[in-house]
Amino acid sequence: MRIYPYLHNVAKFRTAFDFGEREVAHWFPGHMAKGIKQMRATLRKVDCIIEIHDARIPFSGRNPLFQESLDVRPHLLILNKMDLADTSKKQSILKQLEREGVRNVLFTDCLKQRDENVKKIVPLVTEMIESGSRYHREEDTSYCLMVIGVPNVGKSSLINAVRRTYLKKGKASRVGGEPGITKAVMTKIQVCERPVIHLLDTPGVLPPKIEDIETGMKLALCGTILDHLVGEDIIADYLLFSLNRLDRFSYVERYNLEGPCDDIHQVLKCIAVKLGKTKRVKAITGIGNITVQLPDYTTAAYDFIRAFRKGELGKVMLD
Repeated sequence: MRIYPYLHNVAKFRTAFDFGEREVAHWFPGHMAKGIKQMRATLRKVDCIIEIHDARIPFSGRNPLFQESLDVRPHLLILNKMDLADTSKKQSILKQLEREGVRNVLFTDCLKQRDENVKKIVPLVTEMIESGSRYHREEDTSYCLMVIGVPNVGKSSLINAVRRTYLKKGKASRVGGEPGITKAVMTKIQVCERPVIHLLDTPGVLPPKIEDIETGMKLALCGTILDHLVGEDIIADYLLFSLNRLDRFSYVERYNLEGPCDDIHQVLKCIAVKLGKTKRVKAITGIGNITVQLPDYTTAAYDFIRAFRKGELGKVMLD
């Protein structure tokens, strides 16, 4: 880790983020409500629930609406995007989840061509199903798993990864870099032949109301809420706050800053200059209207956020 000569300024960094009077955007489109309803209706045909969540926020944002479903079926929690997460405290995370009643947990990187943990899913799920009651499905030799989670955590990537691993086949689910890609409800996809296993793909579902604004900001930063509903400038500022708090200063070199900085306007200005992004703005002066070139802060904020989401600013653990 590089030692920066400017870290004497670290005492000036914010110790808390000022959310002001902001509220978390309520994003619960029709396909989400429909999804929850159909998940509940289909539950009796399901042998196991696979809940997938972002490894950078293992506790924040897991949808409480799923809890009633998880309580009556074997439950596997997959913490995906582990390639972007700081997993140095993995054991303490697992212990905390166990205290919350979650005992079966896997960390995965579903976009990796060969992820050893993806290979563990079928044996683990098979063992979980066979060691418990199958309710009304004892005579059915095939297994049905429901994949659930909030938007943009990798449900479709997981299905494609399991299918690639066990059937040697390509994509069956569309993958996207922003929330809301999967809108079809209860698409049934075969992913394994021995035993025969089908996965039910579901749309990402957020709680109708996110009570805690910091949880909402973490969800937004990880891309589970559409950026424009929160504001790229606010997300970028929370990202800067988070990176400084975690001593992740790779943004300094990436954007040619003099040192770590706690002023988002200064950071975005440097990013815009490095990217060569400006916009023409009309200004009213005492001698009439003139056009001036100003840094494009919106484009700079988007680049900053995108770099974080791709792991280019270092691995982090936001919880």
